[in-house]
Amino acid sequence: MTAQLLLGPLLRHVGETTATVWVETDSACEVEVLGSTARTFEVYGHHYALVVIHGLRPGTSTPYEVRLDGELAWPESGSTLPASRIRTLGAGTFRLVFGSCRRPGHERGIGSDALVAYARRMTGLAESEWPQALLLLGDQVYADEPTAETKEWLAGRRDLRTPPGVEVTDFDEYAHLYYESWTEPLLRWLLSTVPTSMIFDDHDVRDDWNTSRAWREQMWTKPWWPERIRDALVSYWVYQHLGNLGPDELADDEVFKAVTDHDGDAAPLLREFAQRADADSTSVRWSYRRDFGRIRLLMIDTRAGRMLEPGRRAMVDDDEFTWIEANTEGEIDHLLLGSSLPWLLPHTFSDAESINELACERPGLRGRLAETIRQAVDLEHWAAFRKSFDRLARLIRRVANRRDAPASVTVLSGDVHHHYAAEAEFDEPVRARVHQLTCSPVHNEAPAYIAWGFRIAWWRPLAAVARRWARRAGVAPLDVEWRRVWGPHLPNAIATVEVDGRAATAIYERATGDELVTAVRLPLTTSADR
Repeated sequence: MTAQLLLGPLLRHVGETTATVWVETDSACEVEVLGSTARTFEVYGHHYALVVIHGLRPGTSTPYEVRLDGELAWPESGSTLPASRIRTLGAGTFRLVFGSCRRPGHERGIGSDALVAYARRMTGLAESEWPQALLLLGDQVYADEPTAETKEWLAGRRDLRTPPGVEVTDFDEYAHLYYESWTEPLLRWLLSTVPTSMIFDDHDVRDDWNTSRAWREQMWTKPWWPERIRDALVSYWVYQHLGNLGPDELADDEVFKAVTDHDGDAAPLLREFAQRADADSTSVRWSYRRDFGRIRLLMIDTRAGRMLEPGRRAMVDDDEFTWIEANTEGEIDHLLLGSSLPWLLPHTFSDAESINELACERPGLRGRLAETIRQAVDLEHWAAFRKSFDRLARLIRRVANRRDAPASVTVLSGDVHHHYAAEAEFDEPVRARVHQLTCSPVHNEAPAYIAWGFRIAWWRPLAAVARRWARRAGVAPLDVEWRRVWGPHLPNAIATVEVDGRAATAIYERATGDELVTAVRLPLTTSADR
């Protein structure tokens, strides 16, 4: 029987002359795209391929098909959607679309899907208006909060009265989540057409993942957790991480080579890799870099790479931060720093997280109470890892003020289920403008109390009280200040960074029914650059 395409094609990494296309099939086969081929590899009985395509021409647009063992598998028979295309990097306006927190389906209370609405609009646009990149900033799947349909599916394979109940437990169940999330027809076409980069956040694994060492110790008391975290990382490697790597990186990646060269099911190899990655976060770097001409995206892993030893908490270890710093060098016009968690929160929350971090170090009841609060209200953003917050602030300041500074330095984030933009300021003017852009959710519930809470948190008198409290608690003064320039707003939305030479603009669009409505356009560069 001819192999069938289950998921994909997902267009992942596109450069000037190369591209990668990811697929999942129902059986072993050879996958062909534009004359390039790859054999599928097997993981837990599932079959995948990442086809690396060479020899494309810069600045061109090439329609493509997917063939499995020579038989046409994509586009689907009878499809009326535009042809999937590979558009290599070239001159002209560059658009990167981003957002986070997307639940599939049409559940009550979560509104319209902004990413599907974006895809729907794309089908009617000229190709010149399509984005060149899509960045998904976490919570691509909800392993701990599945949909009603997935709960029903889980009930058909095991007893949900046994922990962890409706949460997923293993690779097969993760595979089901991705299938549910990525088979919506318009979204599937979008992912086949726009090069997509991804990073995980907590719900890709479990709420509050790696909040603290105490959280990890609590989880390891649960008998189902070792398999859960292992297969969470295996599935992330297969479905998300591989496509973040370019052809040169794939050629040097020992795990990828071992898996694709393996004869038979490669699950044992990936299980060993995942167990090592969870036990020692320094053994793997999930962070990565993408260059789009003179625009650089530096994606920072803010979950799996955390250092959680009390007194030495950090978002990433020193070696990885050194890697981040080194990759900000070079002649670039715009630096985009991807972080699933916002760097700049409302001042009130930022100071509260730093206060809590110090309180968690206290012995006895005070420390335990602070730890309970940290987990209960998600005090785990950059400010809750204050040494890392300060190091990132110093890095951004250096980049923004160097002689060959880019025109903009922008932190792109999600996670917090509302949308806002803030501009950073330092004690002396810098050459580049610095912004925090947060877009979350793309498709999820955003209760009204979140917006009210964040509006209050931006209130200057309350922020002043929190700042005084922080100083009295022993929190050091900040190296950066910031002001809100837009938001907070709730409806499902998608955001775009639009670049034309040295000029850059942020565009937020909210989902209203099947359409997108522009909420705001914000300049990210000075008038001289525009």
